Amino acid sequence: MQSLAPSSTISIKSIMRTPSPNPHRLAFTVQSAASRFDSAANTTNPAVSAPVPAINNFTSGGIGKNRTDWQSSCAILASQVVSQQQNTEKTGGADNITVVNGHKTLDLVPVDKIPKPLTITDLSPAPMHGSTLRVAYQGVPGAYSEAAAGKAYPECEAIPCDQFEVAFQAVELWIADRAVLPVENSLGGSIHRNYDLLLRHRLHIVGEVQLPVHHCLLALPGVRKEYINRVISHPQALAQCELTLTKLGLNVTREAVDDTAGAAEFVTANNLRDTAAIASARAAELYNLNILADGIQDDSSNITRFVMLAREPIIPRTDRPFKTSIVFAHDKGTSVLFKVLSAFAFRNISLTKIESRPHRNRPIRLVDDANVGTAKHFEYMFYVDFEASMADVRAQNALAEVQEFTSFLRVLGSYPMDMTPWSPSRED
Repeated sequence: MQSLAPSSTISIKSIMRTPSPNPHRLAFTVQSAASRFDSAANTTNPAVSAPVPAINNFTSGGIGKNRTDWQSSCAILASQVVSQQQNTEKTGGADNITVVNGHKTLDLVPVDKIPKPLTITDLSPAPMHGSTLRVAYQGVPGAYSEAAAGKAYPECEAIPCDQFEVAFQAVELWIADRAVLPVENSLGGSIHRNYDLLLRHRLHIVGEVQLPVHHCLLALPGVRKEYINRVISHPQALAQCELTLTKLGLNVTREAVDDTAGAAEFVTANNLRDTAAIASARAAELYNLNILADGIQDDSSNITRFVMLAREPIIPRTDRPFKTSIVFAHDKGTSVLFKVLSAFAFRNISLTKIESRPHRNRPIRLVDDANVGTAKHFEYMFYVDFEASMADVRAQNALAEVQEFTSFLRVLGSYPMDMTPWSPSRED
């Protein structure tokens, strides 16, 4: 980053106003200044050395007898001031030094050309109306996460990341403004890695998007299905197409890779004519592959739910359906979970998801019993989604009651629900 510095220093004295003259001495000051200027002009500027009756009348005996003489005298005086300023500018030295009121001064940088100081928006610009939103996702171009980012933010700049952790860090380090990451699939279940990362990082859920998954079997141009002896893709994609691959008569080896679009890129980059990939139709277009079979997912109602993450939460509202995600832990036995769920049931708040994950810092709890011995129980973190906004009084009261029974409670986000209709019979 280049360093910007002004060409000269401007002190506070140079921009202070000169005190206004005493009104009682104004006539004397004007007369004296006019006399000094007139004599100096006649001495230094031969072009204006001819006597001017109006000025002489002004400087010798006082102000003219009428208003017309006063106005004409001021006009002639102003013209001589401009003439002298032009001559003094021409006499400036080689060092760009000019003379003003008899004092040598350096020319300062013009006001309209002074460089503006850098601000935080120059280093890490936040999204504003009309600017491009930068959205991080895991995978390479053509991944379903990229499609989810495009659905969530249609005019965004998608930023691919090789790992989920990198997508979180991209938002935290202001490389991206948002992150769109999957949290669960209707067939494969939850993506546990992202639930753990939600707790580890301090990002907020600001929205959700549900994307129908449409798998295709892709291979290099000219390759037929009978030539395939290996299929590669993401582990969940392989599981979601297991029955269809068998029906196609493909007795092939299944190999798991990091993501679906990455599998398509791998086939093209290595010119693998005996390998097919399970990925989207967009991946086939990007990596110049042919679609051997379309819509090979075992269940047409295959949907992946993504969440949008940001550095700051959004303001919850009550004018549209909202969902709130929380995580909590307790250390008083399993009966606490029943009390927590009762806090929502009592207020008629519907739960859409409950997920338990082992407590990373305290995975096992020891319970001493004199008769049986020492029992070991797993300690869990519970992730809960419920259909209510944090602006709703019911949700506020429910969480106030939940906090009484838990040792840890954190609101991951309160955000609008994805109410977009979808059709399982066609590709989204």
